[in-house]
Amino acid sequence: MTAAALLDLDRTLVAGSSGFYWARAAVDAGIVSRTQMARIVWENARFRVRGSTDESTARVRGQIAQIVEGERAIDLRRMMPEVLAAILPRIYPQMLRIAYEHQDAGRRVYIATASSQELAEMLSHVLGFDGGIGARSEIVDGRFTGRDADIFTYRDGKAQRIRELAEREGIDLAASYAYSDSESDLPMLRLVGHPVAVNPDAELERVALEEGWELLRFERLGRRLVALGALATMGLVGAAGRAAVSRRGAGPPPATPRARAPRRDR
Repeated sequence: MTAAALLDLDRTLVAGSSGFYWARAAVDAGIVSRTQMARIVWENARFRVRGSTDESTARVRGQIAQIVEGERAIDLRRMMPEVLAAILPRIYPQMLRIAYEHQDAGRRVYIATASSQELAEMLSHVLGFDGGIGARSEIVDGRFTGRDADIFTYRDGKAQRIRELAEREGIDLAASYAYSDSESDLPMLRLVGHPVAVNPDAELERVALEEGWELLRFERLGRRLVALGALATMGLVGAAGRAAVSRRGAGPPPATPRARAPRRDR
């Protein structure tokens, strides 16, 4: 038997949500409206900061099902080059290096995602991985119905698809690795002998610390937003202070600042 490394996609291998890049391509194709895109942008920002939840996953999944229902499958497949072109620059180089180190050590590398099977397979092919597991959508007479064609690759569903892959390909899960950012992937992480939390949400970080799992962090957007919030708060405090001084009266004129010599670059 062989071992494998199983990589979640969003916030693990790729910064942000792959669904956002798909939606942007769908806008260009005339499939998604600007209003729908605005909602997807908001969901992506929340996902970057907080990670996924069952509620948000169900909400986005429902939105996408409504969007693709009745659309020709070939039209959505033709969007894939644009989606890949947007995703590739947003791959975490650290995770790509880890994936290739697994391959060099003789382990197979698979993407395991709740995004589409087509995206998982195409991205795996471009990156030189060994395959992908993703959500399969039902197609009837060449058009999407908006329903699943198989078990949805989320929580226990993703774990089930991984077990099927392991049985089919002769993979020893006890010797394998799994990488994810989300508490929703605990079923996948607990399948393998070497679970790794990447950019973990609060619950996954808690579990990882309790169980002694490896922790990796590449995502910085959440920290930036926290810093921006602190700066905004400081700005509001400063504005309030200036307003208070203005209400008490003008007071003495401020001292004229001394001219400073221009700073030389060293």
